Amino acid sequence: MRRQGKFLFHILAFIIVTIWGVTFISTKILISSGLTPAQIFTIRFTVAYIGIWTVCLIKGGRDKVLFTRTLKEELMMVFLGVTGGSLYFLTENTALAHTQASNAAFIVCIAPLLTLLLTLILKRLFKGPLMDGLENVRLGFPLIGGTVMALTGMFLVIFNGYTLHISPKGDMLAFGAALCWALYSQFMSQMTIRYGTFFATRKVFFYGLITIIPVILLSDNSNILNVQFSAIQVWGNLLFLSVLASLFCFIGWNRVMAAIGNVTSTNYVYLNPVITLIAAIIILGESMTVTAAIGSAMILGGVILAGVKTKKD
Repeated sequence: MRRQGKFLFHILAFIIVTIWGVTFISTKILISSGLTPAQIFTIRFTVAYIGIWTVCLIKGGRDKVLFTRTLKEELMMVFLGVTGGSLYFLTENTALAHTQASNAAFIVCIAPLLTLLLTLILKRLFKGPLMDGLENVRLGFPLIGGTVMALTGMFLVIFNGYTLHISPKGDMLAFGAALCWALYSQFMSQMTIRYGTFFATRKVFFYGLITIIPVILLSDNSNILNVQFSAIQVWGNLLFLSVLASLFCFIGWNRVMAAIGNVTSTNYVYLNPVITLIAAIIILGESMTVTAAIGSAMILGGVILAGVKTKKD
């Protein structure tokens, strides 16, 4: 792929992470409006699933095929629907109820580091088409230095003015969310290359919804009767999460991973705390301290540095 083409995918990755950085605030508003994390996930993925099926039917061809070619690949789609959908969102949002938001934000955002480590381990231990599709990363100064810089900057942004408190249950849930996204990042790009972005993303939405059903059925959903869906803060944020943050961003992100690699693309997740901080300043009227500004600059510099020559030519 030409350098200019890859640059455009880096721009797309930045746009997507910017949108995802605002989703924390949207989710927080919806939870305060009476919806549970599982209900929010179900609504946003249902709308997104309907939207992507509409696109697939219009496009036609292989995008409207129901199943993959083999049972093994169909099971892989189930795995991706769980790790990138139901289990990821459940662990991430539930962690907030058992630990500090700062703890959860920091731990979830170590997903790029876990993605890097998993990629290195899997490529060393296993062989085959799936492993060949993983990014060939080079452990040099750019990658290691950029990762350390981004992690340090992220710590400054998230724990600025807060004290770190260990909360085993919540922290483990947050780590589970980070691990889910790292696992999703290992194999989604290969499925995208094999079946196309729309088909692969549609399958993730479907299996994410299927695997969230037991949680919904076993939960008390009487609260939903008291939610004012006619209020703009409810339907507006649901629309944002469903169409923009789910439908558009998942399609775009899966294409980005296939184009620039699972490790390089996931490094952009480090920017999430910065985007959330900026969104909080604009939307909630919060202020940015000098420490947070320095941390933000370090994250941006670390992401840029880590992306330099991460692939073997």
